[in-house]
Amino acid sequence: MNIQDMVLEYLRESPDPVSGQEMAEKLRTTRNSIWKAVQRLRQAEYEIDASTNRGYRLISESSVLSAENIRRRLNQVAQGVAIDVRPQASSTNTVLKELAEKGGREGMVVIAEHQDQGKGRLGRSFFSPKGLGLYMSVLLRPDFPAEQSLAITTAASVAVAGAVDKLTGQRSQIKWVNDVYLQGRKVCGILTEAALDFESGRLNYAVLGIGVNVQAPSGGFPEAIRNVAGAIFPGEAPAGARAWLAAEILNRFFEIYRTLPDRTDYMAEYKARSLLDGMEVTLRQGSAKWEGKVLGVDEEARLIVRLPDGKRKVFGAGEVAIVKKDFLNKLHNKEKGLDE
Repeated sequence: MNIQDMVLEYLRESPDPVSGQEMAEKLRTTRNSIWKAVQRLRQAEYEIDASTNRGYRLISESSVLSAENIRRRLNQVAQGVAIDVRPQASSTNTVLKELAEKGGREGMVVIAEHQDQGKGRLGRSFFSPKGLGLYMSVLLRPDFPAEQSLAITTAASVAVAGAVDKLTGQRSQIKWVNDVYLQGRKVCGILTEAALDFESGRLNYAVLGIGVNVQAPSGGFPEAIRNVAGAIFPGEAPAGARAWLAAEILNRFFEIYRTLPDRTDYMAEYKARSLLDGMEVTLRQGSAKWEGKVLGVDEEARLIVRLPDGKRKVFGAGEVAIVKKDFLNKLHNKEKGLDE
């Protein structure tokens, strides 16, 4: 047990204020180490009071990103999930895929304070700084054909967007097919990885990964993503925001997921939030390239594009990629109200 955990346990067992000197002596460390541990606990949203000549007292843990604080906010549909909050993980998706291969049950949820190798789509990395985001993966064992697996991602997008709206009071949008944007900035990426049972044609399991930028880094986002990344709170996030957000996403997602693939009404919300509608985009598949105006998204989450010759063409998720630089230029111009 590290000094931070030891200090927390000591404070939990002490109904009265405890001096830094007393804890230092009992835990066989220095007062400076005690002070640093308390500061780290406060950063992790433990509410600790400090009074001169009296010492430290643990006031509340209700805002901490913990399994208990998330679970008590879950509705009946999501109550069966098993939540594991970790201080660090290579990638929450990687952890859950390993557990899935060992027979892990549906509803296992892994959340990390920090990821060393956070995953994005198309082999990209996902920026996962400690304490500033929600990095969460959910293990699913869906009972429907693999070709309908995109419903997991679209349902998750709607769930995240709704949760972000409720927390911020703003209106978020979905960039086809799996990114959530707020005020023209990407605040969430969603990655679903799955294993196929070739004999049945169904999924053996799926791991749904959700990464949300809750609070912006003090020094700004890294140069590589600075033009696109944003956070749902540009300044300091409210106490308990990450635990609340995790529970709200799980509640909303499982309300849809439990009725898939039969339920499709949530796609109306997905389409209504489409960020790309009306935008001129460039799409690429290998050496092939198309340019056109996005007309919307259909019931199968395919992008509908009007080509320069006036014909309509639909593109399925995974078939093409939107050229990032071209998209960002057009998005920023759209946000500024500039005509192209």
